[in-house]
Amino acid sequence: MTPTERLYYSDPFLFRFTGRVLAQGTWNGAPSVVLDRSAFYPEAGGQMADRGVLGGRAIRDVQVDDAGLVHHVLELPEGGALPEVGTELAGEIDRIRRRTNMALHTGQHMLSRALVDVANAHTVSARLGETLCTIDVDLDVLDERRVAEAEDLVNSIIDDDIVIRAFFPTPEELATLPLRRAPKVTDNIRVIQMGDFDVSPCGGTHCTRSAQVGMVRVLGVERYKGKGRVLFSAGRRARSELWAEASTLRALGKSFSCGPMDVPASVDKLRRDLTEVREALGAARAKLAESTAAGLAAQAEQSPGKPVVAVLDGATPEDLRSVAARLTSRPETVVLLAGRTPEGLSVLISRGSASSFGCGAFLKRAAEAAGGRGGGRPEHAEGRLPPTTDWPAIVASLLG
Repeated sequence: MTPTERLYYSDPFLFRFTGRVLAQGTWNGAPSVVLDRSAFYPEAGGQMADRGVLGGRAIRDVQVDDAGLVHHVLELPEGGALPEVGTELAGEIDRIRRRTNMALHTGQHMLSRALVDVANAHTVSARLGETLCTIDVDLDVLDERRVAEAEDLVNSIIDDDIVIRAFFPTPEELATLPLRRAPKVTDNIRVIQMGDFDVSPCGGTHCTRSAQVGMVRVLGVERYKGKGRVLFSAGRRARSELWAEASTLRALGKSFSCGPMDVPASVDKLRRDLTEVREALGAARAKLAESTAAGLAAQAEQSPGKPVVAVLDGATPEDLRSVAARLTSRPETVVLLAGRTPEGLSVLISRGSASSFGCGAFLKRAAEAAGGRGGGRPEHAEGRLPPTTDWPAIVASLLG
């Protein structure tokens, strides 16, 4: 069977076409249609497949097999049949998705070229995903300043609106071209030439002038599997991301009663204020723990040899630990504390260095009796019980 004629090779802006069904096939178990000619781009080379409508049915996926046959996987109703062989079908490409992919792929070529020129970083792989695009290079560390220079270079080329040519050179012509990378195939090598800026073999869909890319935006630089990775965006997707970020920045500015450009300073002030509040809260909690521990110690002196049992309203586990640490500084002391909050009853059992009380074993019995959970070591245990638990009653019943 003759390979599918790829109409996008000659015209990436062809969004409507007709093709005749050559065969009914399958792709990964799903029924597919093979046409004599198609403008749908099949997933390949790191670029996502086109979407759209073929013969009135939505396209789920487009893939190409080793024989060069393009498989169009259609959305079919239950029990629905594929178009018969010989049927002529009208196809329509999802224009927004195609234009986005064209900008992303063209932008990737341009950024890969610029990374070579500015940072001597050669692309080893690239991926154009639904939400994230990446370029992996042969350097383990990328200088972010160099990457920013590469981004600026790419956008200057976009501003220059240079011509982008896609063609199949003869073997003799191919041998004279300054390819940025070697072709992955040996026959029918397609080349994308961006003026004097970049020449690369590629079978994807690309813009025909650099200004059609709109913009290329680097989103970040990181290490991935021992290589440098650049995260980027381009075209409509980059604009949408920028608009969303600008909207968020404006909203933050309104919240802080300042302009968008003053948000960083407002956030810094908020951080400083928060640090001061936390420090003040920590000091207040320390004083409260000291006062609470002193009161409980005074009660314990009236009943020497008995554990200190108390329920502290609103006390967090951290508060309980602070109070217990002060009380158990006395070697013989055993404390059985609970903090009551709307979420439940936090419990803490601890002992001084001279006590042999089994804290973990006691909490396990208390949790079983109250329907809670908890555990720990012989010298210290923590857990949580239902909010309605009568902690003093539980302790009294278990201590006998």
